[in-house]
Amino acid sequence: MRALRPASPAVLNVQDRTNRENLQLLMQLRWVAVGGQILTMVIVERWFGIALPVAPMALVIALLALLNVFSLLRHRSSQSISNGELFAELLVDVAALTLQLYLSGGATNPFIVLYLMQVALGAILLEAWSTWVLASVAAGLFVVLTGLHRPLVLPPERALDLFRLYISGMFVCFVLAAGLLAVFIQRISRNLRLRDQRLADLRQRAAEEDHIVRMGLLASGAAHELGTPLATLSVILNDWRRMRPIASDSSLMQDIDDMQAQLDRCKAIVTGILMSSGEARGEGSVRTDVRAFVDDLVAEWRTLRSPARLHYLNRFAPNTAMVSDVALKQVILNVFDNALEASPHWVGIQVARRGDDLVLTVEDRGPGFDEAILAEFGKPYRSTKQRPGGGLGLFLVVNVMRKMGGTVSARNRPQGGASVVMTLPVGGLAQERNDDD
Repeated sequence: MRALRPASPAVLNVQDRTNRENLQLLMQLRWVAVGGQILTMVIVERWFGIALPVAPMALVIALLALLNVFSLLRHRSSQSISNGELFAELLVDVAALTLQLYLSGGATNPFIVLYLMQVALGAILLEAWSTWVLASVAAGLFVVLTGLHRPLVLPPERALDLFRLYISGMFVCFVLAAGLLAVFIQRISRNLRLRDQRLADLRQRAAEEDHIVRMGLLASGAAHELGTPLATLSVILNDWRRMRPIASDSSLMQDIDDMQAQLDRCKAIVTGILMSSGEARGEGSVRTDVRAFVDDLVAEWRTLRSPARLHYLNRFAPNTAMVSDVALKQVILNVFDNALEASPHWVGIQVARRGDDLVLTVEDRGPGFDEAILAEFGKPYRSTKQRPGGGLGLFLVVNVMRKMGGTVSARNRPQGGASVVMTLPVGGLAQERNDDD
């Protein structure tokens, strides 16, 4: 039988966060129980004239308050909160309820139905085994209280009206339990829905990162394979330059120069891929500053792509030192290329600083994004380009930015065209990456 794979740290963190939120709800419910018990004791003593063992019942209430103080410290601590801890908290609540019932009539007390509320909370918060244990404990204590309890001593004028008192108590207990269940189970269910959403996001992110790893392996393999034919082509072009019929023909020499330029560009792309995958060390990271990094990147792109009109504005201030990253350069250039492809006659690039973030905005005057693309922005193969691999560029942009702690958003401009905003924390740019990352 295949062994079960342990949960990832991210999944455990999501579960702990949910348990922490549910523990906070249990604390709130316990404070309500403390207040409700005090109010009930006052009403029974003053209104109905029924004598209660106030001292031991007050001690139980004080113990509940003390448990809440301990739970508050646990909630604020950095240690994870497990199912076993929530189970123990509910067991203590059941024990406290049992003591109060023992001191106030046992199974004849209409508030004994509050056991059901504890079991209902356990069914939502706990794992299956602990829920069944909690239900069994509550049922066993119910049986114990039928024969072992401190009987209530009713005043003579109330003794003949016992049935009406019991019905009134049942009604109050029903209203209290229904109200608490409606409020707290709704909140707990919301926490569980948020947990499921977080887990779904983690699964989606894991699938996307796995897709990126496979693409990276394919790209690295292709780069290795392309190295040999590119070198062969370079040798052939150099041989052609030395041939007298070609050297004497200026038009042919111009064609060879253009071919050599494109060949050099292919080599640079292959080298960049190998650098990104860790094949070439020492050239991938360069110390610079944010303004120079973006200025050089835009100048390089302008030389390679020759846009008809480029509106570039760099307002990043104050300037900050950073370590150039090949992957970051590639994804930014990808966004530039997409803007130029959509709008060959005009591309706008703006760089600014917003607090501790670098904000890079790329705009075009093209047709803009379809609503379906905006709704699933950054998902692979979501593109209006009818060609194989369409949409992978933005998919890589979103994931590389997310890895670096940044975000990418897109919208359609009111005056036409599209706008893509890339936001990166400046602190992350200033940290040199480990070679093994």
